[in-house]
Parts: sequence; C-alpha cells; structure tokens
Amino acid sequence: IRVIECLKESGLEIKDIQKFFDWVVEGPSSYANRKMLFEKRKVAVLEEIKQLEKTLAMLEFKCWYYTKAMEGGNEDGISAMLPDKLPNDIQALYNKAH
Repeated sequence: IRVIECLKESGLEIKDIQKFFDWVVEGPSSYANRKMLFEKRKVAVLEEIKQLEKTLAMLEFKCWYYTKAMEGGNEDGISAMLPDKLPNDIQALYNKAH
C-alpha cells in the first residue's frame, strides 16, 4: 500500500501504477522496468520540488514586500531597491523567484 501511495503522490497515473503491478507479477525479469519507473518519478518529483521552492521564494518575497509597503505607506522605497539593492536575505528570495 505504501508503494501505491508513493506512486500516486508522485503524480503517476492509475494506469501506470497498474503497469507497475503487472511488472511485479512478471517477477525478476521486470526489475529494470520497475527501477526505471522509480528513476523517472524521482526526476519528476525533484523538478516539482524545484518549482515549488521558486514559488515559495516569490511568496516570501511578496510577503516582505507588502509588509514594507504598509510600513512606509507606499512602494516607493522598495521600488528604489529593485532589482539588486535589497537586503541580502530578501535579495536571495527575489533572485530565486525570478
């Protein structure tokens, strides 16, 4: 059941999960196919993580941005810092998001 949940959460479609279990029934002759399936899912999940980290960086940057805009009453001060005069930690978020 954990394998099914893992494959499902990795974005694999039901028909492909069924194919995996067909390979399990085939036995050792399908080890290479099963390993390839997991290798492909691993690459897909790593790419998804990369995209989510970029999205998170943008969200964190925008939270900081609007906090500063509310503190200053406008966006002028922040705009003057863009694109490369932001505080170091915020600059890192900005760069990651763009």
